[in-house]
Amino acid sequence: MSRTFELGKKRGVFADVTDYLDNPAYQLSAEDAAGLERLDAAYRALVSLLYNYVPTSGHPGGSISSGRFVEHLLYKDMAYDLKHPHREEADIISYAAGHKALGLYAMWALRNECARIAAPELLPEDPALQLRLEDLLGFRHNKMQGTPLFKQFNVKPLGGHPEPLIPFVRTSTGASGVGDGSAVGLALAAADAYGENCPAVHIVEGEGGLTAGRASEAAAMAATAQLKNAVFHLDWNEASIESERVTADGEHPGDYVQWNPMEFFYIHDFNVIRVPDGHDFKQIHIAHRLAAELDNHQPTAIVYRTVKGWHYGIEGKASHGAGHKFASDGFYRSLAEFEKTFGVTFPRFEGEKNAENIEKFYWESLLTVRRALEADKTAAAYAANCLKASAGKLEEKKRAVRADLGDCKALYTKFFEGEVPAEFVFEKGKSYTTRSVLGAVLAYLNKETKGTVLAASADLYGSTGAAGIAKDFPSGNFNAVSNPLSRRLSAGGICEDGMAAVCTGISAFGRHIGVSASYGAFLAFEHVAARLHAIGVQCAREAGLDPNTFIMFNGHASLPTGEDGPTHADPQSLQLLQDNFPKGACITATPLEVDEIWPLTVRALSLKPAVFAPFVVRPSYAFMDREALGADPAIKAVNGVYYLRRAKGRAEGTVIVQGAGVGRIVVEELLPALNEKGPDVNVVYVASRELFELMTQAEQDAILPPELLRTAMGITDFTLPTLDCWIHSRAGRRHTLFPHKNGEFLGSASAQKVYAEAGLDGDSLYAAVCAYVQDLKRAANWL
Repeated sequence: MSRTFELGKKRGVFADVTDYLDNPAYQLSAEDAAGLERLDAAYRALVSLLYNYVPTSGHPGGSISSGRFVEHLLYKDMAYDLKHPHREEADIISYAAGHKALGLYAMWALRNECARIAAPELLPEDPALQLRLEDLLGFRHNKMQGTPLFKQFNVKPLGGHPEPLIPFVRTSTGASGVGDGSAVGLALAAADAYGENCPAVHIVEGEGGLTAGRASEAAAMAATAQLKNAVFHLDWNEASIESERVTADGEHPGDYVQWNPMEFFYIHDFNVIRVPDGHDFKQIHIAHRLAAELDNHQPTAIVYRTVKGWHYGIEGKASHGAGHKFASDGFYRSLAEFEKTFGVTFPRFEGEKNAENIEKFYWESLLTVRRALEADKTAAAYAANCLKASAGKLEEKKRAVRADLGDCKALYTKFFEGEVPAEFVFEKGKSYTTRSVLGAVLAYLNKETKGTVLAASADLYGSTGAAGIAKDFPSGNFNAVSNPLSRRLSAGGICEDGMAAVCTGISAFGRHIGVSASYGAFLAFEHVAARLHAIGVQCAREAGLDPNTFIMFNGHASLPTGEDGPTHADPQSLQLLQDNFPKGACITATPLEVDEIWPLTVRALSLKPAVFAPFVVRPSYAFMDREALGADPAIKAVNGVYYLRRAKGRAEGTVIVQGAGVGRIVVEELLPALNEKGPDVNVVYVASRELFELMTQAEQDAILPPELLRTAMGITDFTLPTLDCWIHSRAGRRHTLFPHKNGEFLGSASAQKVYAEAGLDGDSLYAAVCAYVQDLKRAANWL
């Protein structure tokens, strides 16, 4: 049987740096080689110091194995301005491999220190825009750190994984594969905003990070969209936490995957450049030159064969999240190269191992690095000259945002919930779907802001309603070469994980809002990316950046998707978001009627949450007559709750309703029964819990007095915990209705039959409300 087959046609090309070793055009100068070597000796010493003095926390191995190609990027390749870290048009380096944060901080602090010594005019005047040597005292400490020097130097807390509180860091990374997707999103947004003359996004990753499924999805999106500015730098050291052979290698199968990184990227249609010795600056230089020369518009992956923990004294998986024991002989031996190169000796720890004494010796060790660089200015002067050249490159490129791209910040300020466009005034009795109207609202905002909304869907554009978002722009999927003005993204197929990560990167860049659309049931796939985006937004805003909202478009929410069965008609999605973010970071919306979608969307965006997650449903419904029902007008939805029915006299109880599917049953079947036969209860609809809770307590109490909540019962399309904040009594909880109340998943059928199976049909709702009111009366009589 034949064991060979032909790969499909690829646009990407393969290059091996060994073919260029003797080519005069690709040689690294002796000055650069010497300068980079001295900087690397200092860098590796800092990595060792950081791990030792936290104490013993972080990932020294991968930080070291990636160090030399990152140094070449920072000092020889990238166009950026150290003095102005927020310049949007600058090249970006993104540590998708967030566990290498220790290395990122050491690299940034060394760069800052060299500029301080040799060219202080290169540094930002505001220390908040620097990562100083002093800030390394904050590694893996938070603002509660109370040690003397931490407070004296106003040290930055440096997270265990990168966060945008740090200059030149644009997204939070570290959760498996999310950083790959968010970096591709940054590259896509940069390519759209700046066109051909766009910033490069250099993505630092390891082979272990590629094993996450969302990494493959992100790679597929990058290649399909032909993002020439996405450049992966793959630290192929084969060591993870528990394996010394993560991938296949030659004749040897991998412990985890049966490809090597070159195969992975080539099959995804990347340009691939092989660097057999990723610690050789000459080979690194050739690889970066070759990458810069490629003109086929495909993304590029440079695969460096490295040794995790190179020259550290501990190699392979033992150096992944571990290193030398505190103040051990092995630790001091790891500093010997720096001591020999710069003619210094690091202090040896002595005395009690407490936080104050550790910090004291840590600082004395950092001062040893500082004094060595000050005494021998060769390394600092070399770095400073490179940094000047990097700023010069940025000026020479004269990058500018394309004139026909609008201002996405208008999405937060230009539109008001009460100024409803004619498109969103609906005809009583005519049928509409909330999913299509949500798509239409986002399409309107997209058109009005000239294409600042980029939408991705998991092969469900037409089904979810997300297709409409891009309707006023060229049809088809975005492609940087052939279809650059499309607002619709190819998400790699059924790929919620990857598309969500990419869309968060789009929003983080600051020129667009990324929208990812799928079934509500699959929101769980997107949750990790959404959480990292919210962390990043908090940090970025503290640092002075202005990232945008990420929208999770839940196009088929809960039981109205009944024919697809419990795998798809899932009520749990809302619970994954509510109470799982800091206040204001995530706003959900569960509109009952189509006329609520405009005001809810515009109000939510005006508050600039990191995440906005509307839940809309599949079926079409006849537009309800609010006035005939006695219901509040749609604009009241912006308060988070509104009344579908107000008791005509003294209320016999209050019913809290959440979810468009069961809400429609309430409107069409429960309300008529209550009006005809009683009991006389308030019926309150929850359009957005977070919008309600973002109001003052006085405003909340005026709309929904506490005495009503003390006895309320609930009816929801979602899970019982999503009603906990509304239901304050045992009686109310006992009578509350929710899809899983009968203790089982529901079957596949029409929405009507699924609601009947769940005990959420009209007759069951009415019986439950009557029983609830009778319980309240018995309790009142007993008291």
